Amino acid sequence: MPHQHQADSTFANPVIPGFHPDPSICRVGDDYYLACSSFEYFPGVPLFHSRDLVHWRQIGNALDRPEQLSLPADMPSSGGIYAPTLRHHDGRFWLIVTNVSKGGGNLIVTATDPAGPWSDPVRAPGVPGIDPDLAWDEDGTCWCTVAGVAQVRLDPSTGETYGAPRKLWSGGPGAKAPEAPHLYRIGDYWYLLIAEGGTERGHGVSIARGRTPSGPFEPCPDNPILTHRGTDHPIQNTGHADLVQAPDGSWWMVLLGVRPGGGTPGWHVLGRETFLAPVTWVDGWPVVGEVPLEASVPGWPLFPGPVEEQRDDFDVNELRPQWISPRDRPAEHYSTKERPGWLTLRARGGSLDEPDVVFAGRRQQHLTCRARTLIDAGEGRGGLAVRLDERHHYEIEASATDVRVIARVGSLSTVAASQPLPAGPAVVLSVTVTEPPAPHDARTGPDVVSFGIEGPDGTFTALATLDGRYLSTEVAGGFTGRVIGLYAAEGTVHFDWFDYEPLSA
Repeated sequence: MPHQHQADSTFANPVIPGFHPDPSICRVGDDYYLACSSFEYFPGVPLFHSRDLVHWRQIGNALDRPEQLSLPADMPSSGGIYAPTLRHHDGRFWLIVTNVSKGGGNLIVTATDPAGPWSDPVRAPGVPGIDPDLAWDEDGTCWCTVAGVAQVRLDPSTGETYGAPRKLWSGGPGAKAPEAPHLYRIGDYWYLLIAEGGTERGHGVSIARGRTPSGPFEPCPDNPILTHRGTDHPIQNTGHADLVQAPDGSWWMVLLGVRPGGGTPGWHVLGRETFLAPVTWVDGWPVVGEVPLEASVPGWPLFPGPVEEQRDDFDVNELRPQWISPRDRPAEHYSTKERPGWLTLRARGGSLDEPDVVFAGRRQQHLTCRARTLIDAGEGRGGLAVRLDERHHYEIEASATDVRVIARVGSLSTVAASQPLPAGPAVVLSVTVTEPPAPHDARTGPDVVSFGIEGPDGTFTALATLDGRYLSTEVAGGFTGRVIGLYAAEGTVHFDWFDYEPLSA
């Protein structure tokens, strides 16, 4: 999570690094809560808590039970769960989100404690499209606004809608993809905040205001109020924002952005991340401050919280909330109880090319890092992988006889290196993500991904180094980021521990 510099005078953006897009935030007293999109991964919608807007700790996932989240095996990557809105109203947390997969639609879950448990979903079939927002007016009427931007009156406790959705305001003339609407009552006006320009380099944030929640809406004369399009700023694709007011009366914006690396056209590999920016009000309009990599801390005490442990020894009955798996996680294929102190994976799909592969990973959150695991593959075949989707992944794989490095890029798959298994049956597998070697030019990729093994005496043997650009959104497409984790491709595979070590921010 973000770190401080210069005696706590600055903090590092992003405040929630790695694949944590579409942030939605609310405050209850002195506590802030934030939710993000999760796409094809289960459990869905990671939830975070903070006391200072700078330090965030994941406290759970809103959709963590199969009856809450059904993602079909044939659903493509970057399908699934899109853009939640998290709100607190009448003593309860409300979360509305879209499952774009077959049989999904817009869903509402509630909780009294954002760490869970969250309710079973209430379906809202009358809410069209994606990016749903919830806002309540003074008489308790709930308005749901969606990408497009359209609005319908909604009973969030039943999912029933009243009347047909009606168009409101869709941003600048001709702007691409008006989406991510959030509606707020601030002072004498209702403000409608939206994203426009698409979630790529043209992304931006615009706003309008009206006297009622249904408008008519007057656009801000300075729209877009935030965009980095056409600049050389190290943070790009800025958009999909949400506003929150701190207890001292100051205003803040959370938003997504990316950190492209390498030459032309620039590749971002961690996915869309959550950034923080200050907001001031001038003539009744919000003015968004800078979104730098190094930002001044807010004007209140910081609450760093416990330092996240680098190593998971799998010594609890359930996987921690940071662990995610593609589409589902059936108990018969994932266990920390079968061999106490180990994660046991039982294969289903035959490789990471398959949508039903048994894989448990955590988001890569740092531009350079190292991950290691002690694997016992004597009863099967599996290993340590860096995954973007089924067609873009690198892995180091062990069996009872050998270790090999596999690279899958689009329609091409190759064994980049192999060697007999050292004395075992357990072996330490390692992946390290580092900056590309010099000299650099316009074609230099964002990073390199290196795989190797450690022998019983700690001796490290490098097997292969691969260009990281092929595990980037600019190559693979989609809406996610890298996930580093463990998988089984055949039989039963055991992992004693998993260690993730950041080497940089």
